[in-house]
Amino acid sequence: MHKIAVICNYQLLPERIGGMDYFFWDFDKKCKENGIEVDWFFPNQSNHGGYSNLTIHSNESENVENSFLLFCQQNKIQFTHIITHFVELCTPFFYQIKKMSKAKVIAVDHNPRPLNRYSVKKRINKRVKGVLFSRYIDVFVGVSNYTVNAIIIDFGTHLKRKTQIIYNGVIFDAILTRNNRNIVKPSFLVASHLRESKGIQDLIDAVNALPKDIKEEIQITIYGDGPYKKQLTEKIAKYALEDCFVFMGSKSNLNEIFHQYDYMLQPTHMECFSLSILESLAANVPVITTDVGGNTEVVTSGENGFIFEAKNIKQLTAILEDIYVGNKKISINTRELIANSFSLPKMIDNHFRLLKEGVH
Repeated sequence: MHKIAVICNYQLLPERIGGMDYFFWDFDKKCKENGIEVDWFFPNQSNHGGYSNLTIHSNESENVENSFLLFCQQNKIQFTHIITHFVELCTPFFYQIKKMSKAKVIAVDHNPRPLNRYSVKKRINKRVKGVLFSRYIDVFVGVSNYTVNAIIIDFGTHLKRKTQIIYNGVIFDAILTRNNRNIVKPSFLVASHLRESKGIQDLIDAVNALPKDIKEEIQITIYGDGPYKKQLTEKIAKYALEDCFVFMGSKSNLNEIFHQYDYMLQPTHMECFSLSILESLAANVPVITTDVGGNTEVVTSGENGFIFEAKNIKQLTAILEDIYVGNKKISINTRELIANSFSLPKMIDNHFRLLKEGVH
């Protein structure tokens, strides 16, 4: 093993540094320490944080898949392994890879699925793609048990033998920890990209349904940005809830911010495996979230947070009211429950192990 390629359909943004950025930096370091060179393919160039140490290729006139194929055609480099992140699975792209390379191909699936499943047409299309193109992927990796099952449902049961789970992880030492939690009148944060599928509109509806005295006091701070911000601010204005919500924009140091709050809210409609949930729990900040994706694999309702049904505004309102007046609370240190299972070093070791393993 001397040279590998990692293809990531992931924008490099200095204002948004999350768990995957740290993973990319540390995985590159681990490879170099073991004599393995890594060529990284991203949609754009950046040298913020650890990206200055990575060998990055980008072509802003092409998508990341075509950029990689063009690079291979022009440079004739032989990779031993080709890894994809945030790239659609079982497409002709993987056939094109195998046409020009003998590398082992590892596809990591971070993609959430819609709450009400794909349309029949799309489900059939994915099954057909599974038959045609899954043979060109040697190992499928899901970042949660939910994702592993979704891969098999989407593309066919024949993939079960070459699909495995590697959970995402976080750097615990870099996350500041909350020492005390307010039982009555706790503080809340949201850390999320602002798009419709994140369900923040449901949270606004839930707050609007709270008793008047709570609405006059509760405050929820929202970290993140995105295309749905205008709709959210309009809904807040419609209900006259401007004093309840504060938008802080994207922050690159959320690891230093979580501990300032008592609970994190994540009313998402679709999720794969949330690094924000892990980071919040690592800060000893319990999470109130939905029953989608891999959320229930890390949050146990009543133990380190509370789970409600996605889009069920009445359930969310009831949870918020009970927590705010002190009828419900989380007493344990949530950091200790996840420290052994979801660390970044464990995630890196498991991904690095794939470079040394034979193909199933």
